[in-house]
Amino acid sequence: MGAVTPVGLTADATWAALAGGLGAVTALEDDWARELPVRIAARVDDEFARSLEVRELRRLDRAEQLTLVAGRDAWASAGAPDVDPERLAVAIGTANGGLSTTLTQYDVLHREGHRRVSPHAVTMVMANGPAAWLSIDLGAKAGARGPVSACAAGVEAIGQGRQMIRDGEADVVLCGGVEASIVDLCLSAFARARAMSTRNDEPARASRPFDAGRDGFVMGEGAVVLVLEAEEHARARGATVLGAVDGAALTSDAHDIVGGEPVNQARTVGLALRSAGLAASDLGLVHAHATSTPSGDLNEARALRDALGDPPPVTATKASTGHLLGASGALGAMVALRAMREGVVPPTLNLDEQDPEVDLDVVTALRPTNARHALVDAFGFGGHSAALVLSRE
Repeated sequence: MGAVTPVGLTADATWAALAGGLGAVTALEDDWARELPVRIAARVDDEFARSLEVRELRRLDRAEQLTLVAGRDAWASAGAPDVDPERLAVAIGTANGGLSTTLTQYDVLHREGHRRVSPHAVTMVMANGPAAWLSIDLGAKAGARGPVSACAAGVEAIGQGRQMIRDGEADVVLCGGVEASIVDLCLSAFARARAMSTRNDEPARASRPFDAGRDGFVMGEGAVVLVLEAEEHARARGATVLGAVDGAALTSDAHDIVGGEPVNQARTVGLALRSAGLAASDLGLVHAHATSTPSGDLNEARALRDALGDPPPVTATKASTGHLLGASGALGAMVALRAMREGVVPPTLNLDEQDPEVDLDVVTALRPTNARHALVDAFGFGGHSAALVLSRE
């Protein structure tokens, strides 16, 4: 596992912060944010980039930089597997790709003229850039996939990695998600859509999954990469196996471009369980998407209840990290795997008064667990519904 998140610049640091109940949502002090209706976010410390070379800082968008650092962290923690490049693949999902570069280069074009536009703008902007750069960095030739499915992209990428291995297309796949969209246009657009919290005077308390007083999500950024490997390949090299991706499902609601549809979300969860060959009663933990929007959290709670009957304990960590959009599901997968391996579930912050319509056992303080199987779900604008079933070794 590798991670660069608002609460930690490595997977271990991220896990320690979440288990410790720490959060990273702060006020935006930038000049460009002063007049915005939303002036809070969860940023990654710029120290993450210290390991990058000068040319990588100049030629890569922030999303691509985050992916390289998280990918290298994951690769190193996996022991840098000795694998045929033609059996090594990458799948990195995102919602917006190089949005920051898009905006800055647009400004350059109109302020200074076309001759001042960066020759690297195209490769910085493209949504497949994070997957492409990581594949080049590691010499992965079995594919560089870049699913773009809004906030479901990270889960979809992990599902793609699992499928590539099952289909015999690769032995090892680095998969996950990335997002770097803390920019004025994105914040303004989501605010106009009434999807974001405007609790500007209380940044640390703004993201409130399942709370009766929730008023929208808080933007976060970061990258999370997992190294998936065929079990036979991993055992043969004596790898330390952290867990397994036993099931995955991806569907579309075909309902509304913004609003999720609980019936289909429940169907997605059921398909993931069927894919894993497990029953709802086998699950010991759920890492919920739970963005802290009024309708989204309620739809998800209903879907979990419909799909699982009596759901196991649920945690939702976006109150700590903000919403990492395309990386959020990958972060959820990392958290669920670590929770099962460490035997503790990290808390959901800011749940002062649980919405009475949310009939779930939401974890609000560090809680022991002996879960062997966990569910991770993710839903995105466009009607994307995705779910994973993970198991500990």
